[in-house]
Amino acid sequence: MGNNDHGGRFDVDKIAELARIALPDELKHRLYSDMERIVGYVDMLAELDVSDVEPTSHAVRLSNVLRDDIATAPFPREQMLANAPATVDGELVKVPAVIEQ
Repeated sequence: MGNNDHGGRFDVDKIAELARIALPDELKHRLYSDMERIVGYVDMLAELDVSDVEPTSHAVRLSNVLRDDIATAPFPREQMLANAPATVDGELVKVPAVIEQ
């Protein structure tokens, strides 16, 4: 099913190659048909008059739900290190080595 098949709008073999998947012929024909329907739907959307619609990146307005960044007193070191599975001299968090020397 190459570029010249079905009017040449889609090359299902090339798409499958780019996706690195093997497709049986019966599935190629179904996928071609599905892609034709999808593009047909997009073509219908292209006919809509959107001249009065403001461009947006999201369908709904987004707002930040995080709290304001207000400086506060830090937790005591002992309280923070109490959560660590292991420490070095009670001052540092001990982690497994990730680089061998």
